[in-house]
Amino acid sequence: MRFAILTGIVAISGLSQGMLLPLLAMLLDESGVSSTVNGAHAAALYIGVLAISPFLERPLGTYGYKPMILLGGFIVICSLILFPLFPSFFFWLILRLLIGVGDHMLHFATQTWITDFSPPAERGRRLSLYGLAFGLGFTAGPLLASLASINEALPFYLAALFSFVGWGAVFWLPNEKPKPFERSSSAAGRWIGAWRYAWPALLLPLTYGFLEAAIHSVFPLYALHKRMSAEQIALILPFFSFGGIIFQLPLGALGDRFGRRIAIIGALVAGISCFLAALAVSTSTIGLAACLFAAGMFTGSLFSLGIAYMADLLPKALLPAGNLLSGMLYSLGSMIGPPLAGSAVDAAADAFFLAVSAVLLIPAVGLARRREQEKAA
Repeated sequence: MRFAILTGIVAISGLSQGMLLPLLAMLLDESGVSSTVNGAHAAALYIGVLAISPFLERPLGTYGYKPMILLGGFIVICSLILFPLFPSFFFWLILRLLIGVGDHMLHFATQTWITDFSPPAERGRRLSLYGLAFGLGFTAGPLLASLASINEALPFYLAALFSFVGWGAVFWLPNEKPKPFERSSSAAGRWIGAWRYAWPALLLPLTYGFLEAAIHSVFPLYALHKRMSAEQIALILPFFSFGGIIFQLPLGALGDRFGRRIAIIGALVAGISCFLAALAVSTSTIGLAACLFAAGMFTGSLFSLGIAYMADLLPKALLPAGNLLSGMLYSLGSMIGPPLAGSAVDAAADAFFLAVSAVLLIPAVGLARRREQEKAA
């Protein structure tokens, strides 16, 4: 019951985020906001994540998982209700930042709780289900956003209602606390310790944030350079997400059975191969859709695989610090992905897939180095 409620909350969070991104972009565009400013407005969510991260670890240890989930959910619900009531560019910017704060509190607590109570032999599958729940919700979000054609406020209120149902279910859970860390240790010291133990695993949320943002934000620009129509782009783009959703659980199970590092290295190498293969079919709608689908199969689970591998490497007292770093690195990757990938497209359209492949190569090399260090030890 505990795992079902936590994954349900994450699915609803994904639904809200998947609804907000296209809906706010559309509403701001209709009000005359430029694409550049629109994109900068969207970054407020990630700024909220980074801003709140340094202040979450100690309250989690003091008050436990349940109060943090409830507070984060409350912030999200109130923000969703306020969006249609105050249609202002700057007020929406503040609400978007608060959504980032509330969502990160919720994800940090649920993610740490699941990694804490899951036995190592089941951790990969459980975190894959966690990632799958968020992915399914995020994929369904645009469908909720489409209800704005009936009434602009309807998607916001429905998302708030779904969030309230999930929030209410949390009251049924008993509260638990993570293993306490040494009170003399500083947050910076714990983060450095988490990085020292688990840096290869922590590279994966950063990589996935970059990849997800680059695919959804910059691939359409690459396709336009290849003279594809908006209809073709709309057909191709979802295949990356579909691949990640379908193969999320199998990859987690493979990691449980054969070892997380082997599964992750295999997924990264296969993902690089798929993106490089896309260069050969760059003018084919079917070919690009197939390559993105296959790439999504292997790289769409990098975040959940990274969290599971991180939990294998860290002592339990450092799990909260590791999960905080994962969220921060994911947000950082999401912020730097579009400008870096966009620069590659400006230099040469085909450089897009080369840039994505190069980024995937970084954690693959890091994991190979970790293996050499363990053999030497």
